[in-house]
Amino acid sequence: MNAVRDIKINPQKIRQSLHLSREAMGRILRVSAKTLERWEKQDGVRNPDAIKDLAKIREISELASLVYTPEGVETFLATPLPEFQGRTALDLMSLREYDTVIAALAADVEGLGY
Repeated sequence: MNAVRDIKINPQKIRQSLHLSREAMGRILRVSAKTLERWEKQDGVRNPDAIKDLAKIREISELASLVYTPEGVETFLATPLPEFQGRTALDLMSLREYDTVIAALAADVEGLGY
């Protein structure tokens, strides 16, 4: 039994909490919008790498919701920031640099900021 495959994760809920289109979330996960739609509608996620990525993206979503309003989450994701060397959180997520985004959000949750 593969522990990663046994994790139930809801990609649609994660995507919607970040206000991302299927196309944008697909770019982050490196799958087509059609594959993401299939995962959301019927099959669930069976790809172990995608499950790991979705777990990190869910953590980003949860932290972002503690710090920002829904509109603020969208702004945070799309705004180039100095702590990201002028890149956006979405850029970093597409590069699978989830921990950098998580660290920035965790600092914001703790009131430390960057």
